[in-house]
Amino acid sequence: MDVLIAESFGFLVILFVLYRYVWPILRSMSERQQEAIQKMVDDSEHAQVSLEEAQRRLASALAEARDETAKIRDTARGDADKISEELREQAEREVERIRQRGEEQLIAARDQMVRQLRVEVGRRIMGLTERLVVETLADTKGKRSAVDHFLDELDEMTATEIDGGRPGESRESSLAGARDEGRL
Repeated sequence: MDVLIAESFGFLVILFVLYRYVWPILRSMSERQQEAIQKMVDDSEHAQVSLEEAQRRLASALAEARDETAKIRDTARGDADKISEELREQAEREVERIRQRGEEQLIAARDQMVRQLRVEVGRRIMGLTERLVVETLADTKGKRSAVDHFLDELDEMTATEIDGGRPGESRESSLAGARDEGRL
């Protein structure tokens, strides 16, 4: 029994030393560990709240960015349509200006061609007339016939110009009729 008492006494001393010196150290370590774990849990909860807030802000920023992008896209489309319309109008004005200039150039070229043709036709007519007159006046009978024909034509033109004159009427009778009517 001595052994049992000694062992019991030794056990009680060990329990006392453990309770007095080791237990407070273990308890403070445990409390620090619990505090650290609690701090980690609190930080985790705070981080979770911060994460959720950040996600809400991100979703809000994305929504704003989408809205802003849509506005920019709509504005860009409007600007593109406006620019396209301006370019179309400018092109139409340019086409009209080119068409008008082409018409003016065409008219000028036509007028120039008409003038050139008139000059050329006039030259040819003069040449043919000269040749015809020379041939006609080469013989005496032709001279007399040409002069009579020319005078007859003059009589007809004069009679037609004087109001009331008739083609084929003689010059003298046309002049007499014009004097009687008071036109001359």
